[in-house]
Amino acid sequence: MPNLYRETAEAAAATPPLEGERRADVLVIGGGFTGLSAALHSALLGADVVLLEAEEPGWGASGRNGGQVNPGLKEDPDQVERDFGADLGGRMNALAGQAPSFVFDLIERHSIACDARRNGTLRAAVHPRHVAAVRRTADQWSRRGAPVEFLGRDAIAAAPGTDRYAGAMLDRRGGDLNPLSFARGLARAAAHAGAAVHGGTRVLGLARAGGAWRARTPRGLVAARQVIIATNGYTDGLWPDLRRSIVPLFGAIAATAPVPQALARAMLPARSVLYECGTVTVYYRIDAGSRLLIGGRGPMREIDSAAQIPHILDYARRLWPGLGAIPWTHAWGGRLAMTRDHYPHVHEPAAGVLVCLGYNGRGVAMGTALGAELAKRALNPEAPIDMPITSLKTIGLHALWPLAVKAAILRGRLTDYLGI
Repeated sequence: MPNLYRETAEAAAATPPLEGERRADVLVIGGGFTGLSAALHSALLGADVVLLEAEEPGWGASGRNGGQVNPGLKEDPDQVERDFGADLGGRMNALAGQAPSFVFDLIERHSIACDARRNGTLRAAVHPRHVAAVRRTADQWSRRGAPVEFLGRDAIAAAPGTDRYAGAMLDRRGGDLNPLSFARGLARAAAHAGAAVHGGTRVLGLARAGGAWRARTPRGLVAARQVIIATNGYTDGLWPDLRRSIVPLFGAIAATAPVPQALARAMLPARSVLYECGTVTVYYRIDAGSRLLIGGRGPMREIDSAAQIPHILDYARRLWPGLGAIPWTHAWGGRLAMTRDHYPHVHEPAAGVLVCLGYNGRGVAMGTALGAELAKRALNPEAPIDMPITSLKTIGLHALWPLAVKAAILRGRLTDYLGI
């Protein structure tokens, strides 16, 4: 049961491994949405850019996620402005709120074929205790002029075709796409803009020498004035302590065979994507091939079979009993990065080095938008960006994170089940 996207995505462009030595203005490490966007926008600004990816562009979470293009940060807009002040907080909200538009405009500008649809995002409250929070989010975005609407129980029942939810916020800025096709399209666009994109090229070491950063790879070396590290959930030990600044979590997704049209229309007639507001969330959509894709927390490892996530399959049948005997044809997983404060983290741990990671499940839109911010900063170290640049802080007892995550998931499932 492979990753569905690997069967349905647009073909990948050639990204051969780096051979020999190369100089560049900007070196990007990591070929997910952030790195690819940073490479593209740096090249568009006139820089000589090299991107190095250990596997292939889109190999990590960028090519394995739920395909939802959701606006906003994890925290509500008012909270963001309390945390960072009216000026920076307001710019952060604007960046996050407009991130889906940034993605869809990018897709149109570079003719990226990725089944992109702007059909809206539903943030749904499973329990009555979550309704006030969803309504509050809707009110805050409405005050900022966003095209959002609060839906009561009856209205939301019609949207996903189930009476499971007590209320929801419909945000018309959101939508969906095939994320692997999008990543491959970004790689193609970056190369067309002049960036050198190399897959199969893991960076083994990074050191300062002769006024430049030198990245050592198995068969080559890149010397660059500026480095952007965008490795997110697959961050390794390349930069000291970076891996211990985030908690990697594993998402799991299953996909059905194409759902009969009558049932698909009843399930999600407007094709809006949905993610639940709860302690342990589930998210789903009907893709362009009329398949149900549903995801959530799985085991703390990558999966390759729907049988490994029976709780998600059972939940889908609970939502829509009509799924019945429709087979689950694909299942996959990947690693994403969570931060303790639920904000993306941008760091400048040394002169000429930028780091960005920790999208907390919102990487399609935010990772792409922040890639452009990083490009701006890399080419002008004095340029302000619309995200705070913070010091790198490690998480205490980081080695225990798998046990802590398992405990948190079990506790969250229990509280959501009990409605407390």
